[in-house]
Amino acid sequence: MSNRRDFLKTSLLATSALALPRLSRAAASVSGTVAGGVGARVVSTWDFGVPANQAAWAVLGKGGKPLDAVETGVLIPEADLHNHSVGRAGYPDRDGKVTLDASIMDGDGRCGAVAALEHIGHPIKVARKVMEDTPHVLLVGDGALEFALQEGFTRENLLTPESEHAWREWLKQARYTPVANSENIDYHRSLQPLGMPGGKNNHDTIGMLAVDANGRLAGACTTSGMAWKMHGRVGDSPIIGAGLYVDNDVGGATSTGVGEEVIRNAGSFLVVELMRQGRSPQEACEEAVRRIVKKRPDGAKELQVGFLALRRDGECGAYAIQKGFTFAVCDIHKQDRLLASPSVYQTTYT
Repeated sequence: MSNRRDFLKTSLLATSALALPRLSRAAASVSGTVAGGVGARVVSTWDFGVPANQAAWAVLGKGGKPLDAVETGVLIPEADLHNHSVGRAGYPDRDGKVTLDASIMDGDGRCGAVAALEHIGHPIKVARKVMEDTPHVLLVGDGALEFALQEGFTRENLLTPESEHAWREWLKQARYTPVANSENIDYHRSLQPLGMPGGKNNHDTIGMLAVDANGRLAGACTTSGMAWKMHGRVGDSPIIGAGLYVDNDVGGATSTGVGEEVIRNAGSFLVVELMRQGRSPQEACEEAVRRIVKKRPDGAKELQVGFLALRRDGECGAYAIQKGFTFAVCDIHKQDRLLASPSVYQTTYT
């Protein structure tokens, strides 16, 4: 394993366009692709995607719209007080303020998003309101909050006692050092009885994609962003084309990890466009990751970015920079499947 990792690192530093793709595709063929042709399907990022998918499937499996399914699904992690990277229990920024980002997109091109939203526990609901009730795509900060309150959402304090304690502990050193895959022990313990992989190493965004039996798609992406970030920082999750992109003619994609790197490469849009050109979901995710790594050969081992893609025929694929990224798949055959994504580096750097 050590020799293989060293070879990969050497190849990356040399920006070889030939050696790395052959290695990554070999790994992908083992665990990255889930075949389509099963009708409706929901996929999402990380372990908390399992219960989120089940909620989405309760809508999609009964013939509901993919858009309704993804909104319903991501409400689960947004409401979970044990989840410190999504929704109302998210860790705050360095000033102790919890700010949330979310986007939602239908396969027909309609989309809406909010960023740096305070005091509203379900940003995905506000994002959908932006899509349906305004001529805009993205509202931010105080404007997003004002809109939410006008739409009847209730203002609340999102800084939970547990999150506040963690923030005050962080203030003792106040160092901002993002970790590739941060631990989520509560989910690890809850999923152990199901015999699922990963579990321990997950954090960050939930991105969800859904397709119905007719090939219609939708996606949602929601997060509290990086813990201890600068106030006002916005990552990729609410940026259409970065953290989320969906097109009924092709498929959809979503991302997780260091949002700045995804934004710089218009990551999710790139994945969908590569699928449009004929690449499989797996190949498209690999290429998007490779582009990020190629631009950061000296620092890529300290970053985590993962992509998840769903084609309109139901085939899905995933790929990441670091080992540890997991994704959940739900369809008529199995509703609690959690898979480990292949990655460039086979040892997680922290």
